[in-house]
Amino acid sequence: MFTGLIADLGEVVACERDEQGAELEIQTSLAAELSTGDSIAVNGVCLTATAVGRGEFRAQAMGETLRRSSLSDLAPGSRVNLELPLRIGDRLGGHIVQGHVDGVAGVQSVQQEGFSRVITVELPAELARHAVLKGSIALDGVSLTISGLEGSRLSVSLIPETLERTTLGTLQPGDRVNVELDVLAKHVERLLASTLTDG
Repeated sequence: MFTGLIADLGEVVACERDEQGAELEIQTSLAAELSTGDSIAVNGVCLTATAVGRGEFRAQAMGETLRRSSLSDLAPGSRVNLELPLRIGDRLGGHIVQGHVDGVAGVQSVQQEGFSRVITVELPAELARHAVLKGSIALDGVSLTISGLEGSRLSVSLIPETLERTTLGTLQPGDRVNVELDVLAKHVERLLASTLTDG
C-alpha cells in the first residue's frame, strides 16, 4: 500500500523486452532501502525488486502490466516516480494508493494558472464513472485532487513542489499517464451493484 507521495525521481538505465514482458533497471537513491522481494511503486505501478545494487534495482513487468499501464513507453533515460510502501505508523499524507493501475489517460492540455499548472486528461470511458470532483486520484503514482470534471475529462492543479519533485512537471499534450482511481469509489459501486441485483 502506498500514499501517492513520491520519494524520488529515478532514471531507467536499462529496459529489456521480450514476449513475456520487460525487465527494468532503475537508478535511485532508494535502492539503499530496498531488499530483493520488496515492493516499490514505479509511476504508480507496484513492482517487486528482483535484484538490488548499490544505487539501482531491477524489476520485471509482465505483459498484462505493460498492456494496462504506460510502463511500455519507458526506455533508457526515462524518468520515473518512485515510492516505497507505507510503513505502519507512517503519516498518510496523500490517499490510499494500491499500485494497481486501472488504465492509461491521455494528456489533453497543460495550462499555467498563476503559480500552479493545470493538467487536463481524458479518461477511458469505463473509468470516468469513478472520478468525483474534489475526489482523490493517482496519476503516475502521484496523489492528486480532481479540480475539474466534465464527462470523461478531468483536471488536476499542480503546485510548484509537485512539478519539481515528480515527472508531472514535464507532461505535454499527447503524453500518457497511469491512472489509479480511488479504491473506495470502486468498492462502493460494487456494493451498490450487488444490492440492486440481490434486491
